[in-house]
Amino acid sequence: MVTGASSGIGAAAARLFAAEGAAVVLMARRKELLDDLAAGIRAAGGRAEAVAGDVTAPADVERAVARAVEAFGSLDGAFNNAGWGSIGTELHELDDAVFDRTMDVNVRGVWNCLKQQIPVMLGQEAGGAIVNTSSTAGSFATGASAPYVAAKHAVLGLTRAAAAEYGRRGIRVNALMVGATRTELMEDAIRELPVLEQAATARAVQPRLADPVEVARAAAWLLCDHSSFVTGGAIPVDGGCSAV
Repeated sequence: MVTGASSGIGAAAARLFAAEGAAVVLMARRKELLDDLAAGIRAAGGRAEAVAGDVTAPADVERAVARAVEAFGSLDGAFNNAGWGSIGTELHELDDAVFDRTMDVNVRGVWNCLKQQIPVMLGQEAGGAIVNTSSTAGSFATGASAPYVAAKHAVLGLTRAAAAEYGRRGIRVNALMVGATRTELMEDAIRELPVLEQAATARAVQPRLADPVEVARAAAWLLCDHSSFVTGGAIPVDGGCSAV
């Protein structure tokens, strides 16, 4: 299961996971983009189901998880990737609606997914693996909005709590600490504020934006048996931001 799958990291992950043999259930709000992605995966010989929905709505998440089990018999891995953020406005000037949306998508969205995914995995002999998309903003203030920094810290907290609670029951949970990536959201921000690209990459040892597939590859590793002794991790995919 991949959330935020209609573009960016989520879409790259969907294609990569399917190409490596996984059956994928794709969730995002934009139905047309999601349907096109699923159709493209199937045309390439993969297995994919599209479930339009919003991660902030528990019923939508429940429906996506149910589709995975109905279509493919189990839910072995989940990439909880949907997120939203903003830049350029200081904390005291931010509208409350921005705080609410940031927390709802990033924190409640992951919460809703974990609540629905974990019971299914507990009922499977093989357990499962979950990857949540956090950010370098989950480790330090990056220049993104204060609510986004707080939200991504919370995603890491949920990840570690879930890893500790379910590790002995066969479920691994890890977080990706993602650096600046060339996603739709980032491209829109750069168009509005061109100096953002240089600012976003200035701290990195590799001073460039990540391609979405570079993040997807890290998620694929965490979701497969090659990372079988990794749980509760905060895995940097940040071009070296966390090294300096």
